[in-house]
Amino acid sequence: MLYICIPTHDEAPTVGVLLWRIRQVFQEYAREYEILVYDDASTDGTREVLEPYAKALPLTVLGSAQRVGYARALEALLQEAARRTTYPRRDAVILMQADFTDQPEAIPELVKRFEGGADLVVAERALPADAPVSIQKLHQYVSWIPRLWPLRAAVSVPGVKDPWGTMRLIRIATVRDVLKSTARGATSPAASPWQANLELLCAAAPHARRLETVSVTPRFDVRPRASRRDAWPDAWALAKAAWTARGRRVRLPAAIPASRAPQTPTA
Repeated sequence: MLYICIPTHDEAPTVGVLLWRIRQVFQEYAREYEILVYDDASTDGTREVLEPYAKALPLTVLGSAQRVGYARALEALLQEAARRTTYPRRDAVILMQADFTDQPEAIPELVKRFEGGADLVVAERALPADAPVSIQKLHQYVSWIPRLWPLRAAVSVPGVKDPWGTMRLIRIATVRDVLKSTARGATSPAASPWQANLELLCAAAPHARRLETVSVTPRFDVRPRASRRDAWPDAWALAKAAWTARGRRVRLPAAIPASRAPQTPTA
């Protein structure tokens, strides 16, 4: 089973398009799947947009009337997938954004790596020319953080060039290991989306027997709203979070080579 986990807040114009495209992908790429959406107190009719899709898709909508933020929404989705699974070694979660930036067409490649034995598959973004200026600047600013040696250990995961992205596949056995090993949760409750994505990756990587990456191109031409990222404040917040966690080094299991390890059958 694949659990497609989507945190959302005020994404009524795009979340329906995303769900329908996911449906089309799985019509062509037959796998068992469920979609879990966390509606984080949307006020633009996102919940109403989601309702009819539950009749045509294996969709469950979580959430509450009180805003909890991206990090807690992400945590709730991981906990729900871990609770639902019957076969944690054979099942996985796939994390995506609700604004159609993450492309469902990338799902088969992530699953291919998972079925080849990877416990953690990271989609690394190659920004298109039409990416919002704020996103381009943020990428530029945060690219300098790993170059500062006091912060390098806190923002670097061996084999991963882009630790900030949203789209990842994680084997649910690995998700359960993360949830058990971090009493405070996989992410800081008040973390920004980029910080939460980084923290989750850093928490999951040590539990993964094998980590792989795939290249993806995000899409910005469907999303009607402006970017919610503010380049300099967001980069500064990431740098401060890295400074706080600078003593924490991500270590992969010694028996596992780099992310391009030879493929072995899934147990």
